[in-house]
Amino acid sequence: MDILGFLASIIIGVSLGLIGAGGSILTVPMLVYLFSVDAAVATVYSLFVVGVTSVAGSFSYIKNGKVNLSTAIFFGIPSVMAVFFTRKFIVPAIPQNIITIGNFTLSKNALLMLIFAGLMLWASYKMIKKCTHCNESETQPQGFNIKLVLFQGILVGFVTGLIGAGGGFLIIPALVNMLKLPMKTAVGTSLVIIAFNSLSGFAFSLEHFEIAWPLLIKVTMVAIVGIWIGSFLSTKIDGKKLKPAFGWLVLLMGFYIICKEVFIS
Repeated sequence: MDILGFLASIIIGVSLGLIGAGGSILTVPMLVYLFSVDAAVATVYSLFVVGVTSVAGSFSYIKNGKVNLSTAIFFGIPSVMAVFFTRKFIVPAIPQNIITIGNFTLSKNALLMLIFAGLMLWASYKMIKKCTHCNESETQPQGFNIKLVLFQGILVGFVTGLIGAGGGFLIIPALVNMLKLPMKTAVGTSLVIIAFNSLSGFAFSLEHFEIAWPLLIKVTMVAIVGIWIGSFLSTKIDGKKLKPAFGWLVLLMGFYIICKEVFIS
């Protein structure tokens, strides 16, 4: 299982480096099912893996001028506030056993994984769906809707804080559709926002969880190799052409989680 886990870590990094989304949403299932990490703890580990990996992947985009730092900061402030609130108050308040019906008990871990699966299905739809803005000009003027951007930032922060996903599948459409950023710039900016949110969420969680650093560092290093590969490939391959393939992978994983948590567990 460890070998499969490290292969999955490479895929996570490649996806983040190539399309700026999708990889982080695979991190928690990988930790839970391939490394046997508790689901609640896996959301914390995921924040570290995704955060550090996104930092590593963002360097090439910053170097090539494909990051809008002012947008990343503006988008990131409400996101980090939402991450803090979610990790500090919402996650610790969820009881270990939510509800029992007959022989079925919905545990905290199962609830987190089912929420995760639902978001994976939504993310897969967004990744498979053809992007109508991806071919627009690099010089396209930016639009700005402050209310929508703030709402999107809060939503991304809540998702990041609750389930440890970077939220790239939410950030990319917001940057492309609302702020009219070119696709490549949206990917680079997304990585910076994901890094900011994820590492903040990890820091907010340290007091509640004991960290298995050897495992966490190994997975993170492998994912960093993957994001370097993905960042290199992004200069050779049009990421949006591979995005649907990652979407189908996320879709299958989402259905697997639902089946396992509802019918197998």
